[in-house]
Amino acid sequence: MTNHVVLFEPVMPANTGNIARTCAGTDTVLDLIEPLGFQIDNKKMKRAGLDYWDKVDIHLHDDLDAFLNTLGPNDEMYLISKFSSKNYAQVDYTNPNKNYYFVFGKETTGLPETFMREYYDRNLRIPMSDKIRCYNLSNSVAMVLLEALRQQGFPDLETSHHYENDKLKDDYNRPERYERNLGENNGN
Repeated sequence: MTNHVVLFEPVMPANTGNIARTCAGTDTVLDLIEPLGFQIDNKKMKRAGLDYWDKVDIHLHDDLDAFLNTLGPNDEMYLISKFSSKNYAQVDYTNPNKNYYFVFGKETTGLPETFMREYYDRNLRIPMSDKIRCYNLSNSVAMVLLEALRQQGFPDLETSHHYENDKLKDDYNRPERYERNLGENNGN
């Protein structure tokens, strides 16, 4: 089972950089469908991804059709869109024989309407208030991806912290110091 985040023609390099960092931290493949609204070596994108670029498995696709042609019979594709009534958390992402592809639209215009209509049964929504038009793309990716990973039991990911040289190690062992620091941060 492999998870893929698919970005359709992303235009904001910082969003793509943040998403790449999330993909690196979750062992998720990042599929980018061209054209991109920036150069792959854009400084903002590199800065947002920090020094994790060598840890991201990135697949570039010439266009949407080229991406679709890579999908096989064991691949489940979901389109994340506000034009759906099905909640992304209502889907089961735990079949070990499937690869899961989460497709997100361009920041400015979303996914093509014809594409969403063709795969209407694959559209999923992130619940939100009617006070906003949409969530930030990188936040949307994190919400959906982490729900899938939660259902999958966070495979091969650290679920507890155990670094020997943890900078907070002393605070964990001395609760009075931790409480004092919390009080200082809260204006007490």
